[in-house]
Amino acid sequence: MRMLVLGAGALGGYFGGRALERGLDVTFLVRPARAAALARDGLRVRSALGDIDRPVSTTQTAGPGFDVVLLSCKAYDLDSAIEAIRYAVQHGACVLPILNGMAHMDRLNQAFGPAQVWGGLAKCAATLTADGVVQHLGDWHWLTFGEQDGRMDGRAGALAAALGGAPGLVAQAVPDIERRMWEKLVHLGTVAAATVLMRASVGEIVRAGGTDFLMTLLDRNAAIAAARGHAMTDAFMASYRTMFADPASTYTASLLRDLEAGGRTEADHILGYLAAAARQAGIPAELHELAHLHARAYDQRREAGRLP
Repeated sequence: MRMLVLGAGALGGYFGGRALERGLDVTFLVRPARAAALARDGLRVRSALGDIDRPVSTTQTAGPGFDVVLLSCKAYDLDSAIEAIRYAVQHGACVLPILNGMAHMDRLNQAFGPAQVWGGLAKCAATLTADGVVQHLGDWHWLTFGEQDGRMDGRAGALAAALGGAPGLVAQAVPDIERRMWEKLVHLGTVAAATVLMRASVGEIVRAGGTDFLMTLLDRNAAIAAARGHAMTDAFMASYRTMFADPASTYTASLLRDLEAGGRTEADHILGYLAAAARQAGIPAELHELAHLHARAYDQRREAGRLP
């Protein structure tokens, strides 16, 4: 099975490297500077689950002959990513996106059609260091995906079988990928709205007396998912109530980490999407709107060059 990986950053580098270990034919679609670094140093992954040091194939234009494109870009780069992979998809490749949220699915379906777009989500924390090393953080190493019509006899199943469940990567094809993605968004939407709005970790918010605030966000996100046909289970809600009531938690959203680093954020894609979905469903939206406004005000300061 041939895989094209858009970029060789944190998640693209990690999952692409693990796919290489499994024997897949992997090519990284990268910009010239990253291509030069990979030609010089190879792909370098540092992980408690096993390091990777190996030469890789790169390209700067997407060609034909690929079975799947792994799409791990940030939401604000989605339009340029679509154009970068269009030729490969037009020539038969399916798209496996592992972006946060749900908003990207409509854009990908419009561009390529649902038959060639899978749903997907990653549970993996990684970062790309200044010297080009993919640093795997913690021990999360799960990649879950599936075809939107729930088929289990197509290429998604074949990819899961090829990747397997060896240490470093557990890949799973599922028939209910949309529900799984909504579960992640209920969780992500809670931690993103709360930690961005309060500029604090979950534990700091709890210690400040904000447990009820966190539970309200969780309940409203669950209500949004239910309005879209994906009610959360009692077990799911109990698990996340425990998580969001932990005074010792250091958990923050990547959206907050991007904001604190002075970078671009996915606020529109996550917070704006949930605010709009809440309004559409008749669910109180003021907390999501306030968190979204907070992030957009930050964007204005950033664009004006007025960050501290």
